[in-house]
Amino acid sequence: MEAVVIDAGSKLLKAGPAIPDQAPFMIIPNQMKRMLDDGSVTDGSPLDDVAVDPVVRGFIRDWDAMEDLLHHVLYTGLGWEMGNEGQLLFTEPLCTPKDVREQFVQLMFETFNISGFYASEQAVLSLYAVGRISGCTVDIGHGKIDIAPVIEGAVHHIASRRFELGGVDLTNFLAQELGKSNPQVNISISEVEKIKEQYSCCAEDDLAYEKIQGSCPVEKHTLPDGQVITIGRERYTLGEALFHPSLLGLDAHGVVEQLVSCISTVSSDNHRQLLENTVLCGGTSSMTGFEERFQKEASICSSAVRPALVKPPEYMPENLTTYSAWVGGAILAKVVFPQNQHVTKADYDETGPSIVHRKCF
Repeated sequence: MEAVVIDAGSKLLKAGPAIPDQAPFMIIPNQMKRMLDDGSVTDGSPLDDVAVDPVVRGFIRDWDAMEDLLHHVLYTGLGWEMGNEGQLLFTEPLCTPKDVREQFVQLMFETFNISGFYASEQAVLSLYAVGRISGCTVDIGHGKIDIAPVIEGAVHHIASRRFELGGVDLTNFLAQELGKSNPQVNISISEVEKIKEQYSCCAEDDLAYEKIQGSCPVEKHTLPDGQVITIGRERYTLGEALFHPSLLGLDAHGVVEQLVSCISTVSSDNHRQLLENTVLCGGTSSMTGFEERFQKEASICSSAVRPALVKPPEYMPENLTTYSAWVGGAILAKVVFPQNQHVTKADYDETGPSIVHRKCF
């Protein structure tokens, strides 16, 4: 039985057998609904928050919900059988706290009774997915931006940066802007999320964005209830906010400047190797025009060595940026489990949850 790889993001969970040249078998929303004992959803009044998010800003926040989600994924989705559980590789976000790592490995061995476990950081795995062991990942997900230099398969944590800015913040910003331009229409946040995914894009550069602010074609969008709204310059503001966070009211530099700043704290001997092997990943980085804008901003940045993007190999699945950490995990699983580099049940029983720090690094 193939080891299972799980990459639990803030919005989507990716899971499947470790087959690197295929897309994950499951890509599902990880948001759940709170249920009553009789199996019905809790009263849907506006005051009740029936949605449960197991993962918030990249980290597990609701362990009971996470356990339920993993149970569904492993036994219902992937066909595991009780008493015959296999091996599992879990992708970890940047700077995962030690207690979270220990609690997760404890959940895996004591609740799910897995036979073997390994965990690796998403930054490293995203590089593996494009055939690199050194480089820099710019992971723009639903709940955060992680920028991580990786040297010979190890994250340079001192130079890494995490920003709590991601797709969810762009969705909330779009909701505000659409409310201003369509004051007569009440749009649910779930519908705003769909609108963002369909329409958001990046202008070619600062000058192009300024022109759009002066004159922008307006598109009409029909909501599920039949109401029609207009969408104009808002769609470009979302992409622009990643390069100019001040549009969201944040006092921070844009993503390319942050990348260059991160690398400047690493030994100059590694600057070229890191910047010329930059990998974009995370769902928000797949926004229309984002890669081209990133490259243009990189070409005019102040760094002596300009960032250059690594293209995925042709044999890799399409849309690799949205699940590159999962693909890298599938590649790594083909190595660590056959070579017995993972945490075994015997390891866990002898040492306890702290074994994860010694064997998964």
